[in-house]
Amino acid sequence: MRIAMVTETFPPEINGVALTVAGLVDGLREAGHAVQVVRPRQVDVDEDSANSDHVLVRGARLPRYPGLQFGLPTARRLRNLWKQERPDAIYVATEGPLGYSALRAAKALGIPASTGFHTRFDDFARHYGFGFLTPVVFAYLRRFHRHGAATLVPTVELRDFLLQNNFGNVVLLRRAVDNRLFNPARRDDALRAQWGLKPGQLAIIYVGRIAPEKNLALAVRTFREVQKIHRDARYIWVGDGPARATLAAENPDFIFAGIQRGEELARYFASADLFAFPSLTETFGNVTLEALASGLPAVAFDYGAAREHLNPECGRRVPFADEDAFVRATLDLVRSDVMRPQVKQAAVAAVAELDPHSVSASFAKLLAGLARKSDVAHPRVKLHGSAT
Repeated sequence: MRIAMVTETFPPEINGVALTVAGLVDGLREAGHAVQVVRPRQVDVDEDSANSDHVLVRGARLPRYPGLQFGLPTARRLRNLWKQERPDAIYVATEGPLGYSALRAAKALGIPASTGFHTRFDDFARHYGFGFLTPVVFAYLRRFHRHGAATLVPTVELRDFLLQNNFGNVVLLRRAVDNRLFNPARRDDALRAQWGLKPGQLAIIYVGRIAPEKNLALAVRTFREVQKIHRDARYIWVGDGPARATLAAENPDFIFAGIQRGEELARYFASADLFAFPSLTETFGNVTLEALASGLPAVAFDYGAAREHLNPECGRRVPFADEDAFVRATLDLVRSDVMRPQVKQAAVAAVAELDPHSVSASFAKLLAGLARKSDVAHPRVKLHGSAT
């Protein structure tokens, strides 16, 4: 197949959407499909050269959310591009102006397009001082996704929620985790020594954006309770964001490692002992899968990835937004000795079947089904990108 993937975020940007889309792109290409990526030009990254299969468009930074941007409207350009080089199907991963332009262009040309529901932007509005816009944002998301032939979601919970709210054709597509990259074998005693840990001492890790919507106050409160049991415990923070400076100033004993990628991120995960994830705003939470694949027991609220994959043998799910229960569950895990080999083995087993190749195959099958349903002829034209 020839598939166009439209996204307003892509590596080296680090977030769940970028990494999920990149994983799907890699999986499709490994299976022999031709994939074109339409995305905003990234400053400093795309200055000198670009992949020949990437179509780069103009973008603008998201206000109050540094490091991310949205693509500017470009429907006419996409129509012209896809008239000349027609994809069999289009996947629109983000709901910004670029994503909306792609849906308009696909509709004009009769090309089947599916969308991905990756981020609860209606929840984000509340955390950034725009709570009064939450119903407006949600209405926009519903209208956006109803323009697609199918909306892909990673959990049964989210599928049912969107169906109840009249989102149309909502389809489950499981998320994958690269267990060749994330696995307990990457544990590094030298790194733990850099954190000031001796054998048998506890390291709790946070991985993600350090921002208000991640419920950071609960993370701090929980760790302080853990310290009453393990006085020498360390809290390792991997990531960056607008709340980092304040958090570091208020908690000088925390270890801030900044953004880590690839094998370094896998090494940080595997070298910790417990993953406590207090966020209430995830659509899924890829980091939960990465932690489990790395052999870490986890504590998280009962939704998203935790509801789908976290079981009592390798962690604790707690009622949504019950912060006292979150603290109690973390302390319960700590007291039960999270470093036992059986716990690590159970964590790895919980996500062992989420193979990237099988997820990509399911994705390709879904897109092929949409293409077959299209009444429009698909000229067999070679697909390539543009760097203009």
